[in-house]
Amino acid sequence: MPNSDLLPSLLFKLNENQLALEAAIMELTNWVELRGSTEVAENVRGAMDTIDRNEEFIKLTLAMLMAP
Repeated sequence: MPNSDLLPSLLFKLNENQLALEAAIMELTNWVELRGSTEVAENVRGAMDTIDRNEEFIKLTLAMLMAP
């Protein structure tokens, strides 16, 4: 299998890891907010917006790379 064939799978796994990290960070953010640190929670959510903004582009690109 050529290395170029591995690229779509690698990118898919990296995206999967990114989404799992996002979910875990949001769980921690909710936990922090429930304990009164709303400013910290808002800062984290603001930083997480970048992931949300890029998610659709990543999905579309992965779909194109994995298409036959």
